[in-house]
Amino acid sequence: MALTDFILREATLADLPVLLGFEQELIKAERPFDCTIREDPVSYYDIGQMIPDENSCVVVVEHDGNIVASGYAQSRRARHYLDHEYYSYLGFMFTLPEFRGKGLNSEIIKALKDWSAKKGLKEMRLTVYDENFPAIKAYEKVGFKKHIIEMRLE
Repeated sequence: MALTDFILREATLADLPVLLGFEQELIKAERPFDCTIREDPVSYYDIGQMIPDENSCVVVVEHDGNIVASGYAQSRRARHYLDHEYYSYLGFMFTLPEFRGKGLNSEIIKALKDWSAKKGLKEMRLTVYDENFPAIKAYEKVGFKKHIIEMRLE
């Protein structure tokens, strides 16, 4: 499959059932990295609120009419001591297993970077579990660099 076999577009509320399923798959994939995630039911995002929000951009990738990948960017206020007032926070990066390794995440990030630039957001950030090596590799491949480590004590 070539990238031309895929359509990248902004999500609509009609996509919500599929996206809610993606969210649960993402949570299931991240549970091994985080013993503090509550038992089900749990949700990370209010995707239904994010889709129509002008300060968020939820995108999907379609193949043969089916959604196979997702991601979002959201304008967030930076901490008062940083050199930027707002930044673009990326999340909800999910690709169905059979479509991984085809460059879809890279295309999603390009689209979210374009949206961020149009919003005047020059800083982009995301969080990833430090033992999620495939995700870290994918983000580094598109230019992200490790910046800070969050630590915890139980």
